[in-house]
Amino acid sequence: MLGLKHSIRFALGSIWSAKMRSSLTTLGIIIGVAAVIANVSLGASFSEFFEDEIGSVGNNFIVIESNTPHTFHDNELELVKNTPGIVGVSPLTQETGGVRYMSEVRQIPVQGVSDDYGQVANIQMGSGSFIDDNDGYVAVLGYDVAYDKFDRKIANKNSIEITFVKSDGSTVTETFRVKGITQSKETKLVESGIEPEGRIFIPVKVMSELLGDDYYWGFFAAAESIETIDEVSDEVDKRLARNLGIPMRDLDEEDIKPYSIFDQGEVLENMNQVSGALGTLLTSVAFISLVVGSIGIMNIMLVTVTERTSEIGIMKSLGFKNYEVLSLFIVESMVVGLLGGILGTLFGLGGAYLVNNLMGLPHVFPLELIFIGMFVSLFVGLVAGVYPANKAAKMNPVDALRHE
Repeated sequence: MLGLKHSIRFALGSIWSAKMRSSLTTLGIIIGVAAVIANVSLGASFSEFFEDEIGSVGNNFIVIESNTPHTFHDNELELVKNTPGIVGVSPLTQETGGVRYMSEVRQIPVQGVSDDYGQVANIQMGSGSFIDDNDGYVAVLGYDVAYDKFDRKIANKNSIEITFVKSDGSTVTETFRVKGITQSKETKLVESGIEPEGRIFIPVKVMSELLGDDYYWGFFAAAESIETIDEVSDEVDKRLARNLGIPMRDLDEEDIKPYSIFDQGEVLENMNQVSGALGTLLTSVAFISLVVGSIGIMNIMLVTVTERTSEIGIMKSLGFKNYEVLSLFIVESMVVGLLGGILGTLFGLGGAYLVNNLMGLPHVFPLELIFIGMFVSLFVGLVAGVYPANKAAKMNPVDALRHE
């Protein structure tokens, strides 16, 4: 009986005897497997990148934004704060202010926040400290504001002037001492309107006094965990709707509610859906390459069977059984597929590594990728080799010996 070891040796000898043809045959498998491996790896890298980006915006955050002025006041703030599962909440007010440093003036978004904002928005300080509820006229500058907006860099304890235009058209100007400067998070994909780099933060009570307003633009809250965030967000939504006189039947009607609410879980889900759809599309295209590669293997094996017709006749006349001839050519087909799979896996991982470096993505190479590459290539080789091997096994030895 012909053993597996001899079958593999026979297959390698056959492949080596036609190096160019074998190389071209495996090219389709190499491209297909490399594309599948690279796409799966890049998909995993993008997923981790999305989670890191979203996590940098806040810890289990829930964002509530008013669609009309005078919607949120202290009553709504207490309502959100007392919702079960909420571990921190900051009211938000926002205006674009004319910020003067030295002799330069820049228009910069200014947010009024409480000290909870530092925790729920995951603010990392590069220097100094964040806003405290007992603070007066102090400001925390985003990284870009301190180092890029003005010709001269701003440091802690420097003073800046901020001018606001009030709702009645008058202006108010006050001097603020710089209490801290945030680190650069460099978020690229999460555009929620709450990125700290290009903003200035001041105490919300000070901003409300300067503007003469008694309402908030919204709230930035944090749930206990990502597992409970949807439930907590829904409860906040229900409580706000009830407090503002919105019927429960209209809770899902965004056009009716004077506010909108979204949370970290929703953002993650949306991004995962987008990345999943893109990954499925790219992987589907990659599988087309595998189909082309399998056709190439089948074609080359048919040519091999034709070229070795006399050899097959000799083998069968020497007593080789049909299943032994069948296994011989199937093993050769699978070896061709496996060699293409090994090279394709290496090229796929290398390509994913280069793309990750170019795009600044984390390197994620799931161990199962190697097994996927090997399994897919072996399966393709098996399927592509069945017909040619079966044709060889069924040859009549007399007719095969007569073949020239």
